[in-house]
Amino acid sequence: MSRTPQEEANLRLVLDMFAEVLNPMDSSAADRFISHDYIQHNQVVAPGLAPFKAFLDMIQEQTPNAVHDVKRAFVDGDHVTIHYHVRRWPDDLGWAVIDIFRIENGKVAEHWDVMQNIVEGGPNPLSPF
Repeated sequence: MSRTPQEEANLRLVLDMFAEVLNPMDSSAADRFISHDYIQHNQVVAPGLAPFKAFLDMIQEQTPNAVHDVKRAFVDGDHVTIHYHVRRWPDDLGWAVIDIFRIENGKVAEHWDVMQNIVEGGPNPLSPF
């Protein structure tokens, strides 16, 4: 199944946002990717671009070496889904995370996420990735 040009643009927007905003935790780059009236569904971050930028600044201060390692990405119309591994510290097992972004007018307009702790020595030998 092939992607439409708009789907390709939506996917590129989100992947570029990971590279330029989320991995470096660079709140100053967020304006290029995220709508000012951004709708946030994560329960620990208030809706809107300004609260999201403040959250990025806090995370950057607390864990400046955090890594968001994208494992797979999917696009369906105006929605982009990213499955990735977050590690806040080099020796951290981290989380398996799935983010869903809705794109509108060339920017991220809405976001949902689901996070799962990575455990060592559990009953399932398969990786969450």
